[in-house]
Amino acid sequence: MWLDLAGQSDPETGHPFADDGEVVVNPSCFKMGVDRGPMRRDAVATMTMNEHTLITPKLVAALYTEAMLLADEARGYFDTEGQMERAALDPVLRVAYSCESLRVTTRLMHVVSWLLVRKAVAAGEMTEAEGEAPERRLGRAGDTELDSLRLGQLPPRAREIIDASRDLYERVKRLDDQFATEVPLSPARALLGRLERSF
Repeated sequence: MWLDLAGQSDPETGHPFADDGEVVVNPSCFKMGVDRGPMRRDAVATMTMNEHTLITPKLVAALYTEAMLLADEARGYFDTEGQMERAALDPVLRVAYSCESLRVTTRLMHVVSWLLVRKAVAAGEMTEAEGEAPERRLGRAGDTELDSLRLGQLPPRAREIIDASRDLYERVKRLDDQFATEVPLSPARALLGRLERSF
């Protein structure tokens, strides 16, 4: 289901939503008691993304909304309730909990940074070539992840936030993979390709 937010603005930032008013976000952001006015649990939808998905301003705006909501939820949890739940864990799991909270922050930081670059490109503040430069690609969030056994021993809300951040990061990574350096075609192969497209 799509959110019809045409002509409306984000109640917290005051920024307008996408021109056509449609925003799509991941429902996992809303499993943890977040109530954002017009953006409720029954009015969200997921979007499957891959390396062929067209990166439009609407899609970037939707992902940015999702990332900011998740960042707000993660900060609220890890700074308050999460601290009490962490204290109840055994020492090994407390370390794992702390590491995972840092990974969540890293993933979201990289995602938001990438989306801001795409916003700048769409606004004409940056050229496509500048936006696709290696230093502006999606940052790595670390290759080491907690094993499933220990992850399953963390508090439920912590697991939900961790999973949501992983899911968001992987979806954005599939979009970022579009900018991977491709091996240029030989002149002969390029000419053949143009001929094939002409007939």
